[in-house]
Amino acid sequence: MLPPDNHVHTRWSWDTSNSSTMQLACERAASRGLPGLAFTEHVDFTAWGEGDGAREGLAAPDAVAVRPHVMPFDVEGYSAELERVRGMFPQLRIVSGIEAGEPHLFAGSVSRVLASGSFERVLGSLHSVSYEGRLVGADDRMFRALGAEGLMRKYFTEMLDLVSGSSVFGVLAHCDFPRRYWPERAGEYDESRFEEEYRAVFRALAASGRALEINTRSPLWSVDLVRWWREEGGRAVSFGSDAHQPYRVGALFDVAVDIVEAAGFKAGRDPLDFWYR
Repeated sequence: MLPPDNHVHTRWSWDTSNSSTMQLACERAASRGLPGLAFTEHVDFTAWGEGDGAREGLAAPDAVAVRPHVMPFDVEGYSAELERVRGMFPQLRIVSGIEAGEPHLFAGSVSRVLASGSFERVLGSLHSVSYEGRLVGADDRMFRALGAEGLMRKYFTEMLDLVSGSSVFGVLAHCDFPRRYWPERAGEYDESRFEEEYRAVFRALAASGRALEINTRSPLWSVDLVRWWREEGGRAVSFGSDAHQPYRVGALFDVAVDIVEAAGFKAGRDPLDFWYR
């Protein structure tokens, strides 16, 4: 049996179309033989709230430019649809959750969202880096501004800040997120060029006892990279498609399972659990 998909987005995420419903995602999960899935909707912020705090030198609240079109998370609507699909798909374990963006910077705002509902799975993610006093998406723009290696190394440094600066999440999502936008002009992405940075993040995460996500929307990791996680003390792996369309739920899980098994992790007795070394 394949593992559950612990990273799925639907219309309740600000960057996902209204056609991406929980029902369609559950239908795909069932058809692919998954035992369950977690709806981890985006929770991102564009201004500082009470209890939030940025590093010295980062922009004041009214100048924060993370994602200008972010919409507030509708917890009530999300929760109602979640209960409806739980009744429709009793064969699936359907888990509630959020993907908290930059939770080390928006601690107060994230805490208020978590207090407003019941969330079983919390992912921590870093989509932006600080640049010229602002938070800027870690994508094509930053590759042009900082260069390929420059952005990746900056991203890993800020990822360490996230791991050490927030305890609200249980799974670290797509820990090399900018790799999705790696420019062709830089040649093939070579994981070994950043081994020291990967290992530093893995070491910090493992020390906190949390799980690492194998994200199948990002370029799939090598067996060696997953083995670095194990060697640095990592015990648990979570699988996530990061699906923003229903058809991608569980995508490439068969390949990801082979990689994780080859790196020394295996399924536990509970098919709905993480995989462990």
